[in-house]
Amino acid sequence: MRQVAAALASEGPAAVERVAVHKTVLMCRPDHFTVSYRINPWMHPEKPTDTALAVRQWEELYRIYEGLGFDVELIDPLPGLPDMVYAANGGFTLDGIAYGARFQYDERGPEGPAYMDWFRSHGFEVVEPVSINEGEGDFLLVGERILAGTGFRSDAGSHDELRRIYGREVVTLTLIDPAFYHLDTAIAVLDTVSHAGAGNIAYLPKAFDEASQQIIRDLYPDAVTVNDDDAAVLGLNSFSDGKNVVIASRAVGFEESLRERGYTPIGVDLSELLLGGGGVKCCTLELRR
Repeated sequence: MRQVAAALASEGPAAVERVAVHKTVLMCRPDHFTVSYRINPWMHPEKPTDTALAVRQWEELYRIYEGLGFDVELIDPLPGLPDMVYAANGGFTLDGIAYGARFQYDERGPEGPAYMDWFRSHGFEVVEPVSINEGEGDFLLVGERILAGTGFRSDAGSHDELRRIYGREVVTLTLIDPAFYHLDTAIAVLDTVSHAGAGNIAYLPKAFDEASQQIIRDLYPDAVTVNDDDAAVLGLNSFSDGKNVVIASRAVGFEESLRERGYTPIGVDLSELLLGGGGVKCCTLELRR
């Protein structure tokens, strides 16, 4: 009996049957994508970018989402805003309420009002931000809990705004590695509901300070940890419906870990958009009405 119990325990999360949850997302075509300034370690304006290639790669991500049955809504890209393709930074939506973004850098500042205008015109109650925050780049809904990043972009004050707006538990996590400047580059939400409603994640431990690492270990004992190689291609900047996980095609170790746990990883090449410091999740803002 002990051997049977040990074998079942060793199977762990892999024994769970994964169930896909329908998603509605907002995206923005990278028609104006380029790297003309540097606001993160990934960006090198002196190196050429290929806007047409960025569009083709983005279109493949769009087709994957359509193939998964997602509802994909679009916001019009605006000239002079090359990072507007990273829709996740445009705000955070939950319970029909959109908490707008207020960007750290002036270069991206006009994106905040543009996304808030879109939210208003599509039926969301919009709350304009007081504190600096970069939307779902730093706010991730996992089950009923919101994980909120700080350290490089979003102020901790925005976490208090989240608590007041949504009445949910908000857990502050501090990022310490400049290459992983948004929470969605260091954590991937794998399940919105599992383990008594807590959800589950994958993450890169070294992206966080020690106190935050302990919080993550306590909250998500079954979390997947990724290696440096997979993190370096923004493998964690992924999007999951609870069963299918769209990831960077070069994140091969992460892909293997997902398969072992019963997920279906779907690789996509967004290498051109990586030049701006973004990947799958950066291009994807979940709409929760």
